[in-house]
Amino acid sequence: MRRNLLLAFTFSALVGIGLVVVWTHLSFSREMRTFFRQGGPWGLQEITAALEEHYRRTGSWEGAEAILHAATPHRTPQNGDEPLAEGPAMGPGPLVLADAEGRVIYPPSRRGTRLTDAERRRAIPLEVNGQVVGYLYSPRGGPVAWDTTRPMFQRLTQAALLAALVAVAISSLLAWALSQRILRPLSALQAAAQRLAQGDRNVRVPEDGDEELRALARAFNRMAQALQEAEEARRRLTADIAHELRTPLAVQQAQIEALLDGVYELTPERLLPILEQNRLLARLVEDLRTLSLAEEGRLPLHQQTLDLRDILRQNVEQFRAVAQAEGITLHFDVPDEPLLVHADPERLAQVLHNLLANALRHTPRGGRIEIAARREGNQAVFWVRDTGPGLPPGTEDRVFQRFYRVDRARDRQRGGTGLGLSIVRALVQAHQGHVRAYNHPEGGAVFEVRLPLAPS
Repeated sequence: MRRNLLLAFTFSALVGIGLVVVWTHLSFSREMRTFFRQGGPWGLQEITAALEEHYRRTGSWEGAEAILHAATPHRTPQNGDEPLAEGPAMGPGPLVLADAEGRVIYPPSRRGTRLTDAERRRAIPLEVNGQVVGYLYSPRGGPVAWDTTRPMFQRLTQAALLAALVAVAISSLLAWALSQRILRPLSALQAAAQRLAQGDRNVRVPEDGDEELRALARAFNRMAQALQEAEEARRRLTADIAHELRTPLAVQQAQIEALLDGVYELTPERLLPILEQNRLLARLVEDLRTLSLAEEGRLPLHQQTLDLRDILRQNVEQFRAVAQAEGITLHFDVPDEPLLVHADPERLAQVLHNLLANALRHTPRGGRIEIAARREGNQAVFWVRDTGPGLPPGTEDRVFQRFYRVDRARDRQRGGTGLGLSIVRALVQAHQGHVRAYNHPEGGAVFEVRLPLAPS
């Protein structure tokens, strides 16, 4: 890439400088030819302008002899003087004025003759309103004068080419330095990407250079951080699943081996612990499946418009007997007007079931659980509040992680699979809602769920 970038910079500089040199050469050549053709060194531009202005005023060449007579030198060599040399020092030399058809008007000695084809090609066309009205001829103008300056022009061209070569060389050096500056962070990024592909999740790149390179480095670092967190989450999930499966499998294995060895008599009572552990495993597998499908957006939802109050009331009644047995009071409070939401009734009931089960596990005997709902703008809000010990500071978001337990001392029979709140968050998000946990100012934890109201 470095070589291609250097070649691209050098080629661009070469093309640009070459175009400038060619354009300068052609432009200078054209201007110089025009300058000499018009007798530039002898001031014929002023004579040409005066003649064209005269014709514009009078509409003819009558009286133009005065302009030419004043511009033509009349000094002739005297005895003992050096002969007049040919060249620019003599001025424009004898001038010849002809009309548009090439008939000579001045000098009088040539009046009535015509310009030759060679003279006409070298003559200066006199134009008025875009039309040629005559010709001004000087024997020292045109190609003859241009040929005398050709060597000088060639030297100027050679100097321009040399300057172009030097400019290309300098541009190549600058392009090399610039490519080094640009590609150095890209090389570091490439090396970091290779290390990341090889499994090094701790690799990071410095966020320096231009804004675009810093943005690229920041994006790479965020990607590496996300991969590292995903890898850590995968390892934790694998360890947690193995931990959750080990205990019920070990219990089943011990029970079955005791039955096979004759330690226990094969009776329905002895098979009951095995059945309970099997149910726990089935519930754990089903919870993992539900959570995985919900997080991937592949969980089928049979949504319909329903009144949230009915779902809350049904689940509260299901838990009322269990709460009474535990000495816990359930308080239910919903508004009089309907709270219509577009949701899957079974999944919504699962959300409330998990929240109530979690509240019962953390509420001591004699405590109170509040289930309430209200309307806020275009959202239906319901919450479950317990009077337990509340959430430890900093765990408000962690409680929704897989297999996270606030109280590690709880066993699986009492503490569940550790996936209930994770399933709550996944199901709520699948319904385009939001759930959060926080501590109530008067004590206990609050789990609040917000769902969009169904369209009218």
